[in-house]
Amino acid sequence: MNKYEILKNIIKESNSIVVFTGAGISVPSGIPDFRSANGIYNQKTSINYRPEEIISHSFFMEHPDLFYEFYKEKMCYPKAKPNAAHKYFADLEKQGKNVTIVTQNIDNLHQDAGSSRVYELHGSVHRNYCERCGRLFGLDYVLKYDGVPMCDKCHGVVKPDVVLYEEPLDERTINLAISAIMTCDTLIIVGTSLTVYPAAGFVRYFRGHNLVVINKEETSYDNMCDLVINEDVVKVIENIK
Repeated sequence: MNKYEILKNIIKESNSIVVFTGAGISVPSGIPDFRSANGIYNQKTSINYRPEEIISHSFFMEHPDLFYEFYKEKMCYPKAKPNAAHKYFADLEKQGKNVTIVTQNIDNLHQDAGSSRVYELHGSVHRNYCERCGRLFGLDYVLKYDGVPMCDKCHGVVKPDVVLYEEPLDERTINLAISAIMTCDTLIIVGTSLTVYPAAGFVRYFRGHNLVVINKEETSYDNMCDLVINEDVVKVIENIK
């Protein structure tokens, strides 16, 4: 039995599945990852700071104009659409599978594909709020605003509801994600190198039967897995549909 047949059988026999996704699942949708040769951290910018520094809380507070210059160009992809992988996991739910998505991504593509239970560990570019009055704004408001977005009511600075470096993850989202991982039959890790903590550490809570990794490169968890497929996730999905 080849690796695709093994994966098909694992999914078929699982009652409860958690899909833990990173940037790699959205690369086929035209959104770059972070650490690969063409990733965000390796792209040239007009701002003379490292990307990791720009997307930190302290940089946002000190240089909101430079933050938004980078953020709008490199972090927001409003035209991106769900690819075959996003749609496949959403379709599993429609077929009656108990599927939970735990994602490090901020692109909303799992929801756009139709997944109803999505825990966004790092927030979403599609949610933005006024730091002064809490008023909410969509991505379109932020992208069309010239310069640093300001609240149209109180004129406070609008901040993306994404977790920047130096900021903690949302405690409720953490608890929901860990609970889902602890109680599922199968954990499928897709498109992440499992190097970003604390999110990567959530895998240690898994107590189920099948631990699967689908990622182009090796991860530090590969030797613990029941199945490892080092390929593009869309190729994998095409072979198991």
